[in-house]
Amino acid sequence: MASGRAPRCDHVGAMGDAPAGACRCARVVAVGYDPVMAQRPLSVGVQLPEVEWEARWSDLREMALSIEDLGFDSIWIGDHLLYHKPEGPAGPWEAWSLLAAIGAITSRVEIGPLVAATSFHSPAMLAKKATTVDEISGGRLILGLGAGWNEVEYRAFGFPFDHRASRFEEAFTIIRTLLRDGEIDFVGRFYAARDCQLIPRSRPEGPPIMIGSMGPRVLRIALPHVDLWNTWHAWHGNTPDGFAELNAKIDSAVQDAGRRPSDVGRTTALYWQFEGGRGRKQGDTDRHMAAPQTGTPAALAATLQRYAEVGAHHVQLVLDPITIDSIRSAGRALALLD
Repeated sequence: MASGRAPRCDHVGAMGDAPAGACRCARVVAVGYDPVMAQRPLSVGVQLPEVEWEARWSDLREMALSIEDLGFDSIWIGDHLLYHKPEGPAGPWEAWSLLAAIGAITSRVEIGPLVAATSFHSPAMLAKKATTVDEISGGRLILGLGAGWNEVEYRAFGFPFDHRASRFEEAFTIIRTLLRDGEIDFVGRFYAARDCQLIPRSRPEGPPIMIGSMGPRVLRIALPHVDLWNTWHAWHGNTPDGFAELNAKIDSAVQDAGRRPSDVGRTTALYWQFEGGRGRKQGDTDRHMAAPQTGTPAALAATLQRYAEVGAHHVQLVLDPITIDSIRSAGRALALLD
């Protein structure tokens, strides 16, 4: 779990307990848990409901507090606006408002968007939201970023859907520079941030940044700079072996970006199904789902252990059904992991 103690660092030039921000490995290990202080082999979080059912704030609040009370490490919110599903349109609540509220009512768990579409806001405004939520939560934000994919919501809310990788590159430059350096003067083809300062800031080094993508160009843009990489469960078949294979490709991509594989922490969504689950479909395409993991708490705990062994540092559980009862069932597996 999260710890105030800085993790050990064996990078060249670092000695003993590294101060926060001293090197990238210190930030990566600190995201989610400190293996020096805790026995849990990886951090485990839960994604709250999106459009599976119309969860009100009272429902989300109860779930968030239960997730924290049960000992999970993080809470995640999907950043979407509208889906056109076969049974009709559906939409979630706005992600950053929810993150601020959850940050205010919890005290320990990390929080983050899974992941935030950079094109839903001006980049400087997204950096402003991120540092504000990080401040509200006491420095518990993990800033997940992506280029977006669901054309329906772009068209409905008036956001351009073309040149998404190019737009992401400019937005990412502005966001990371403001969060880490506090200022930027930038003019691009799609975005501008002239003589822009991020004041105040939640912490000097900014919150950790996680990229959620398998797009080669987006990875080339992000991997030289991010603290974490995230994969959706369907991208690796929702299996430890599939994750290991994909993770090896990310190792190569990180090295191509001029960094060591250990410089970028690895995270993945996992799809778990419990009694009453009928398939948790999110969005308007089947490409986002894989066969769920099922079994006893001991079997699910063993699966988490296996993910840790093949390189996962943090997992986000996508539960079917996403209810208090399912969260408690997942909590029984979590208890066996410690």
